[in-house]
Amino acid sequence: MQNAKFIVNPVAGALSTKKKWPLISSLLKHLGVSFDYQYTEGIGHAIELAKDATNRGYDHVVAVGGDGTINEVANGILTSKSIASTTLGVISTGTGSDFIRSVGIPHDYIEACSCLSQGQSKPVDIGVVEYQKNNIPMQRYFINTAGIGFDAAVISSVEKSSKRLGGTIPFLLGVLRTLVTYRNKVVKVTIGDNEESKKVVMVMVANGRYGGGGMKFAPTAQLDDGLLDMLIISDMGKLELLKAFPTVYKGTHINNPKVKLLQTDHVKIDSLEKIPVYADGELLGEGPIVFRLLPAMLRIKV
Repeated sequence: MQNAKFIVNPVAGALSTKKKWPLISSLLKHLGVSFDYQYTEGIGHAIELAKDATNRGYDHVVAVGGDGTINEVANGILTSKSIASTTLGVISTGTGSDFIRSVGIPHDYIEACSCLSQGQSKPVDIGVVEYQKNNIPMQRYFINTAGIGFDAAVISSVEKSSKRLGGTIPFLLGVLRTLVTYRNKVVKVTIGDNEESKKVVMVMVANGRYGGGGMKFAPTAQLDDGLLDMLIISDMGKLELLKAFPTVYKGTHINNPKVKLLQTDHVKIDSLEKIPVYADGELLGEGPIVFRLLPAMLRIKV
């Protein structure tokens, strides 16, 4: 692996990545990887760095951080002028690590370094979400999951609390806090010529299988099948939702009669009230929202 640019988020993994990077860097050099690197300095910076690196002709642009960092690096590559010639690499040092579970990259960063130096690249699908922010139409790519409803409210709760605990603990605490105040949403879901209005707990579109720090939201999702797996959880009460919550870790929640799983490459979601939308664990804006898929849009090293 030569001509690589590593984009390192020093605060990822409950602020641990900056401490890990010297060891990772030494290991990469030992494995014969030729690279440059740069630290990110805030939200959105990895997009700029990845876009610049791709435009400068780096063959590999590698995200060192969590799911949010991977999303930003992917967006940088995908908004550049040289998408086809650049491969995304990942060394996961984050707390959630949901995307690497879906794609099959080792969580252990020593093993991940070996994958980068010896592994193969393969094409994966990319999702696109179109949304509004301050009444301005915007667009964002996502590589794992996106959606609206309860999980967006949980992400908002987690962002307001400390992320220093790491792992799934902040997410679980966010779930409990959100349960107290959350109200199910009435949305209009449009797939092709089919339009349906219903009250839902949440709607998720999944390119990968996992979210929320290891929850198997979309057990049949594939990153290269040309389709988004769409999960709709219909109107549930708080106790009913709390009882069903543990089944998501095994993927058996799809057997619940109030849970619907289908596949599509394009869906529109609208509502009379403002509904936040997220992608890859980051809040973006609000509806009306369109989710769509771009098949085999990005190459990734595995």
